[in-house]
Amino acid sequence: MRSFDYMPWRRIIFFWGWLLAGAVAPEARAQVPAPPAGTPPPAASAVPAGQQAAVELGRSTFPINEYFTIAIRLSGAPLGKYSAFPDIEGFKKSGKTSTTTTRTSQGRSTVELVLTQRYAAFAEGDFTLKPFSITVNGQVLRSAGAVLHVVAQPAAPATAPPGAAAPNAPSPAAGAPPAGKQPLQGIGLLDQLLGKPKPQELIEQPDQAFLAVEPNKAAAWVGEPVHVGLYLYLAPTDQGLLDFHRFAEQLPALLRQLRQPGAWEETFDETNIRPDSVRVGGKPFLRYQLHEAVYYPLGTRPLNFPAVALQMIKYRVAKRPLPGTDGRVVGYKTYVSRPRTVQVKALPAPPAGLGLVAVGHYTLREGLDRTKYQTGQTITYTLVVEGEGNLTALTPPVARAPAGVEVFGPETRQEVTRADGRVTGRKIMRYRLVPSQPGPLNLGNLLAVPTFDFATGKYQTLRSELALQVTGPAVAPQQAVTAFVRTDAFYQQQLGKASSNLQALDTPRQVRRYANFVLAVLLAVAAFGWFTARERP
Repeated sequence: MRSFDYMPWRRIIFFWGWLLAGAVAPEARAQVPAPPAGTPPPAASAVPAGQQAAVELGRSTFPINEYFTIAIRLSGAPLGKYSAFPDIEGFKKSGKTSTTTTRTSQGRSTVELVLTQRYAAFAEGDFTLKPFSITVNGQVLRSAGAVLHVVAQPAAPATAPPGAAAPNAPSPAAGAPPAGKQPLQGIGLLDQLLGKPKPQELIEQPDQAFLAVEPNKAAAWVGEPVHVGLYLYLAPTDQGLLDFHRFAEQLPALLRQLRQPGAWEETFDETNIRPDSVRVGGKPFLRYQLHEAVYYPLGTRPLNFPAVALQMIKYRVAKRPLPGTDGRVVGYKTYVSRPRTVQVKALPAPPAGLGLVAVGHYTLREGLDRTKYQTGQTITYTLVVEGEGNLTALTPPVARAPAGVEVFGPETRQEVTRADGRVTGRKIMRYRLVPSQPGPLNLGNLLAVPTFDFATGKYQTLRSELALQVTGPAVAPQQAVTAFVRTDAFYQQQLGKASSNLQALDTPRQVRRYANFVLAVLLAVAAFGWFTARERP
């Protein structure tokens, strides 16, 4: 009988506790989003919060002189670790390119990275890209594959794309053992008659390999890009003698020694270490690119690259290899590069009144969102600076607005591409102009980008060549600003969502306080009922 009376009270307590828990701390639940359906818990916990990634395939039909591409598009998180791109039968990997796009609007910046792997076809025909997956920062991206159609080069004889004429160069570990005479048959019977053979006599064969740190110039202006590569050179006869030894563990120490405290550094994404054929002193060599970066000197301090050391495996070769062995014994050799220095020159004295100067080989492009301009209407003007240089250090120009023009912005977006030993890109700046007086409006007097071209060693100012004719009646500046707010897409969206009802700033705190009070009363009633039920006979 006592258990019959107790059960309704327990259900009441559980119901009210569950109901009020949702009213007390709704924000706590909102901070823990539910995992996507079908996502295993361990993999979801490894993916950075807010990460958005996808795999994009290039055109499936293309001529043989162009590349097929597979790209990773990543936003919301920096690129940490990612698995290798797939191999395609009939294609050769031909390096990676990366493009970083930075968008800045209303003081908030978002960064999007596109990492692209290029593939060169060996011949024309149809090829199958099998389904594959790539793991990016713990997130698995899958692709269903595709059928690739490689056609002849248009309007020209079909030629092989760069890098596809010759097969892949073998790695340092792919060398065959030294050629020798075939071992005699019946060697086991000779061992029984004459005893065990003597230990192998090892030969230390000379090699022509060397390590080099190579900047692309001996002197540079302040802010001028300097490309620096770390290379390992091997003679073709050295491939069977040398192999990499714990390269992934040695590379971080090498990069710390090459880093320059007085320069801005743009590093290239890691690529597969594949050799290219070069000639040094008239002799053929295989060059392995271990690392590359571009440095922008921030001052006149020289760029000093010290001597760095790389330990390699060097095999010692047996003079008379035993049957069943490759005739090699592992040894080690350390290769040391020569120190290199790049002198940095101060910029010449700028012309008077030039202002803050951006160093780079830049050009200017521009555009408008309309062809007719009236007073009180918003004119969207886009200014694009593109070329080679440190775009991060290029500050948007401050508009020198004449009387009768209000200038808003800019919203900026930056795209940087690292490929073929160069860092290029463009910075897109979007301004909004609201004229309040009719008449001519010369945008060249409104915005200007002063630059120093390191290629010519001269200053130049990038100016707009657009001249607008504003029509309509004169309006007050306040009316022009109001028209801008009403016609701007961003403010239109915000005004549509905004509420005109005033709310107290401590409303959430008051709701939480009342909910806690109600919960306490209910718990007290529940406890009183529970004790009453226990005292019943």
